[in-house]
Amino acid sequence: MSGTYLGMPAFPQAAHEAVNDATLRGNLRHATHTIRAKRARAVAELSDWAALREAGRRIKDHTLRHLDRYLVRLEEAVTAAGGTVHWAADAEEANRIVTDLVKATGETEVVKVKSMATQETGLNEALEAEGIRAYETDLAELIVQLGHDRPSHILVPAIHRNRSEIRDIFRREMSQWGRPAPDDLTDTPAELAEAARLHLREKFLRAKVGISGANFMVAETGTLVVVESEGNGRMCLTLPETLISVVGIEKIVPTWQDLEVFLQTLPRSSTAERMNPYTSTWTGTTDGDGPRTFHLVLLDNGRTDTLADDVGRQALRCIRCSACLNVCPVYERAGGHAYGSVYPGPIGAILSPQLRGTASAIDASLPYASSLCGACYEVCPVAIDIPEVLVHLRERVVEGGEAVRGGNRVLLKPAKGHAAERAAMRAARWAFTHPAALRTGQRLASRSRRLHPRTLPGPGRAWSATRDLPTVPAEPFRDWWQRTNGGKDDTK
Repeated sequence: MSGTYLGMPAFPQAAHEAVNDATLRGNLRHATHTIRAKRARAVAELSDWAALREAGRRIKDHTLRHLDRYLVRLEEAVTAAGGTVHWAADAEEANRIVTDLVKATGETEVVKVKSMATQETGLNEALEAEGIRAYETDLAELIVQLGHDRPSHILVPAIHRNRSEIRDIFRREMSQWGRPAPDDLTDTPAELAEAARLHLREKFLRAKVGISGANFMVAETGTLVVVESEGNGRMCLTLPETLISVVGIEKIVPTWQDLEVFLQTLPRSSTAERMNPYTSTWTGTTDGDGPRTFHLVLLDNGRTDTLADDVGRQALRCIRCSACLNVCPVYERAGGHAYGSVYPGPIGAILSPQLRGTASAIDASLPYASSLCGACYEVCPVAIDIPEVLVHLRERVVEGGEAVRGGNRVLLKPAKGHAAERAAMRAARWAFTHPAALRTGQRLASRSRRLHPRTLPGPGRAWSATRDLPTVPAEPFRDWWQRTNGGKDDTK
């Protein structure tokens, strides 16, 4: 993934710093609660939401099981429609392909539709190293770029900024990138939007190369789909002479009928709209309509490794709606930057460690960036059981074991710093597989219950300061069951 995030501290340290930022917490709390409430109302309008959710899950699972077949069909359809397909095994290869394609046009600047895949690969930095300037055209991405910042949310990358901060960024930075902001710019939404519109308009009209991602790819026709709310995507997809789309291989759906399901669930789960204001579709090239040259770069970058994991592969169902972020109590307090990845929140906590591996401190810490409350699973429109995958990845971090990296099966070593947890889990496993020892331990715990402390010592004091420790019963369940004949003789 992008080198922007290398060297970041592990999640606990980054989150500790974030929760002490009162402004950040206020911005996040206001934004996530607002989006969450709107989404709940939009979803409640559909009586068949549960059925749509299940249909989305099944479509994604079917496609992932037959991904090789559908990708070949997609390549054939795109090629037949006049496009060119490139295959990128990793971020470096994807960046090299795109950079070479832009250089072949002779252009030194490009306009971009919001794309998490290109953020994942660090494309903007790769283009800049070759003397090519990439202009983000999504309003939130523009704010992040002008502020020399990083995205902190999947749907609203600048969610951590308030209006006053955005005004100051526009005043200070816009002139370095093109048309300056008005001298008397205020922080009213209408004026901020107008300043961005005027700043971007000249770039839309001048650019000869556009770069995009895609929300979906339809295998049967080779059609790509982008849904957005501002119209900047439509401008980038139609005005340039050359269009380059970088898309993760998991974004494919077999047919247009399958696409129909997601065009109902994605808008409601992301922007709480019945449908997106702009739904752009394109199939290859057409004389006199849109770009004359189209390139599709299919990105792996750890996705086939993830696909090899029976439990973890469900993360590839994700349609990037961000509903899980907006209900997550951990994200709300820590913000997106603490995750050290372009994919923050609950989905990032399971996707990033699979795409990048768990060798680094930040990736090894991400599966623990959750309370396992399950709210993320409840709102996911494709029913990704994020808590299940989190526990699965925690086991991998603590115990190591087999995994697929770079297409090869490897034996992962346990991560450092988990010796106590590893010892505790092994002790529990031994106890549960030796009933006599377990029974003896339970009886000792019951008979010494009056001596048990009410708070934990040492570091555990922070946990028990706001929680009651579970009370040990007067006798173990097994003893009660035998004494009362399964409850039949219990007179209490």
